[in-house]
Amino acid sequence: MKKQLIALALAGFGAGIAHAGPAAYIYTPTVEYGEHEIEFKAGSHRDHSKEDETAMMIGYGMGVTPWWFTELNVEYERERGERFKYEAFEWENKFQLLETGKYPIDLGVLVEIERPREHAEGWELKLGLLTQKDFGKVQANFNVLAERHYDAEEKSETELGYQWQLKYRLMPTFEYGLQGMGEVGKWNDWAKSDEQEHMAGPAIFGKLPMGGHQALKYDVGFLFGMTKDTPEHTLRMKLEYEF
Repeated sequence: MKKQLIALALAGFGAGIAHAGPAAYIYTPTVEYGEHEIEFKAGSHRDHSKEDETAMMIGYGMGVTPWWFTELNVEYERERGERFKYEAFEWENKFQLLETGKYPIDLGVLVEIERPREHAEGWELKLGLLTQKDFGKVQANFNVLAERHYDAEEKSETELGYQWQLKYRLMPTFEYGLQGMGEVGKWNDWAKSDEQEHMAGPAIFGKLPMGGHQALKYDVGFLFGMTKDTPEHTLRMKLEYEF
């Protein structure tokens, strides 16, 4: 069943990517079966012309099976001087392919469908290969993402992005590390290096127990743009209430 669902998603994916929004976050491949979560994700970035963009997402998700996590998100955005407005509805599905810790790496697949407020943009499909490996107290993640719009007024190409993260697990309530993400352009014809988007910076993480099976997780990062086409800096955060 798991393989059939993944194959069906891949079969529907043909050959521009929306730039990583300020509320973008690092995906991980593992699934917590039976866990429910309410998430708040937010971020703000400033481009080189000093224009600000802020976004936030509110979502509810759960580990439906030991290998399938699903989440529904609503996204809002605003630019400087404007009010928040509804931007998109998103359905995220994550499939864990390998039992956690049993193999050299943990592996998962992401299938995400988004319906933008502007229906002229069609439907957005994102597929990702998610990887994770532990080196003692250091946890490393690297993801490859492909994204394309369907049924849009303008022709769309499949474009390629990536994410990475290094986290030192000092203690459950406080961890620190580095994270980054970016886009390189069309999957088969990368943009020139100065026209790609790359950002990276420090981040802190933690999980605060609240009694029983409840906990509050946080993930905050401050990322610096590394090319002229990348926002100058991005402050992003994710708060997750687990129960």
